[in-house]
Amino acid sequence: MNWQEVCDNPALQNLPYKMELNQQGQIIMSPASVMHVIFQGKIMTLLNRYQQDCLVVPEFPVETRDGIKVVDVGLLTNSQLTRLQNNISAAFAPILCIEVLSPSNTLTEMERKKELYFEKGAEEFWICDQTGQMGFYGKSGELAKSLLIRQFPQHIN
Repeated sequence: MNWQEVCDNPALQNLPYKMELNQQGQIIMSPASVMHVIFQGKIMTLLNRYQQDCLVVPEFPVETRDGIKVVDVGLLTNSQLTRLQNNISAAFAPILCIEVLSPSNTLTEMERKKELYFEKGAEEFWICDQTGQMGFYGKSGELAKSLLIRQFPQHIN
């Protein structure tokens, strides 16, 4: 199965799951909790406040060597936006990729996504845990705070 087929399939519409594809085209589904969605919304609100030159996007599908991965919250530059023309997925990652952890996520899975997004051009990768604690990462490792958005808090209330 490819990403276009997933998006077009009526049986897969309106499911309460985040969907991704692995290398074999198999669907991987993760349930979204209320807190996951709340943290996603709060992060988007803060990004819109602090970074007005970019577009904040939810659920952004990225083509990786391990299939389609979906960034929970991403930050796209204007030059990245011009590269998207009726695309069903992107061949690049947003400059900032944020994952909000769900109970079903593992640290190994997040390490893998971080690696895949950096390969596709991300400049930073953030993780929001289930308590709202933020972790910031650059290509060379963990950061004390974001270099892209220095005023972003280390904890989401």
